[in-house]
Amino acid sequence: MESRLRIAGQAVHPALLMFPLGLFTMAVLFDLANRLGAPDIIGQLAYWNIVAGLVGGILVVLAAAVDLLFVRNGRAKRVGVLRNLMSMGVLVLFAVVLMMRMQSPERVAGWGILAVEIISLGVSFYAAWFAGELANRRQAPALAQARR
Repeated sequence: MESRLRIAGQAVHPALLMFPLGLFTMAVLFDLANRLGAPDIIGQLAYWNIVAGLVGGILVVLAAAVDLLFVRNGRAKRVGVLRNLMSMGVLVLFAVVLMMRMQSPERVAGWGILAVEIISLGVSFYAAWFAGELANRRQAPALAQARR
């Protein structure tokens, strides 16, 4: 599936995807450091990384939805919808983590919340890999059939 939403000839969705992934990764690393003895300010930085990652993630989902509007091929559309659903699932998991952290006045995570963050991050990396794998390798035959 080729991205239709472009700025200066570059696809927007893949470019935007890296920001939430990086922010969520740093949040997990900051929380791990906080749990291992770093000051609480590091845990608060992780909290704000999750907030920024959620905002960026919403933009990613919206960019992918715009791309899906222009897809006519049934298989490509199913792959795009699956990719978008995985991205939304990751956002829901991190939103739950954020809501759980809001119960603490310091906004730091415990070991349980950190475990949920690690699982969420793993799902996000799998979703990014899966979408790239389908778009770059396995998707080509379906698009070639649609052009005939």
